Amino acid sequence: MENYINIYADKEKAIHCAIWLNFKHRSEGKIYGVIHGPDDGWACVEKEISEEMEIPFLDILPIDLSDISFDEIKKIKTDETIFAHWEIISGMLSITDGEVLRFILHTKLPLEKFIRYELASRGFDEYHKWCGFDNAEKIWLK
Repeated sequence: MENYINIYADKEKAIHCAIWLNFKHRSEGKIYGVIHGPDDGWACVEKEISEEMEIPFLDILPIDLSDISFDEIKKIKTDETIFAHWEIISGMLSITDGEVLRFILHTKLPLEKFIRYELASRGFDEYHKWCGFDNAEKIWLK
């Protein structure tokens, strides 16, 4: 992949771009961040580009998305150019029966454990490299 730069009018969209690309390219050691872009916009760029341009990343990326607001979720779900990963996540929930969603909330069902179990049963590690079912269980079922 060549050096990456993408311009957004919206700061949150640039942040979500960088978060996704950092996750997607985690095994390659590539780092993405956000800088000021042209026309009062925001740019999601690879660290190499940021350094070439001598423009440091803005210190605005959250550690995780656990504090995402309902307003941010609404913005994501109504975005006409929604990122594919958000569309998949949104779609999974949109097609789930409402009573099942209410059951999950009511019982405080730990979806993280279901996700970890599913990932363990696929036999891949946290970088999506085949490691076998026994090793995957050690990685995911902790």
